Amino acid sequence: MTDRLKDIRLLLLDVDGVMTDGGIIYDGNGLETKTFNVRDGHGIKMLQRYGIIIGIITGRNSLVVDIRARELGIDLVYQGALTKLTSYTDVKLKTGLQDGQIAYMGDDIIDVPVMRRVAYAAAPADAQDEVKAVAHYISSRPGGHGAVREVCDLILKGRGLWDQVTERYELEPSIFVPKK
Repeated sequence: MTDRLKDIRLLLLDVDGVMTDGGIIYDGNGLETKTFNVRDGHGIKMLQRYGIIIGIITGRNSLVVDIRARELGIDLVYQGALTKLTSYTDVKLKTGLQDGQIAYMGDDIIDVPVMRRVAYAAAPADAQDEVKAVAHYISSRPGGHGAVREVCDLILKGRGLWDQVTERYELEPSIFVPKK
């Protein structure tokens, strides 16, 4: 399975059910909110630090997704993608990458066509059975609760970068300054 990871240069993610638990909250003004996992975000930043591109392909449209993508430095964002293969083809054109260099994480049947094409397809623990059936990896965690981080770590390990990742945290000076 790690052979599938060694050439990964791009991780594409669905949002609802992958980066979030799939829940949507509307406030009294009708504004949508979602909960994102900080550890998932840290995993995304670690991948970016080592040159791996991150992209989002989601079937819904949400300002919250734009905000989270901007916060994480994700430029490839496709919203309202009800036929995800169209967005996937555009991503390949924009990046110049091939199927064998791309990983994708999805949770519902809308994700299956892309998952069948990429080198490495992953699903959260609570994904639909049809999605799990085509996934190369099924996370031990549900969507929105560290599933993305798990895949980020696997990619870093599969690319042989994990030792560099852990060394970096041992060498960086701490930002904690004890009070006197």
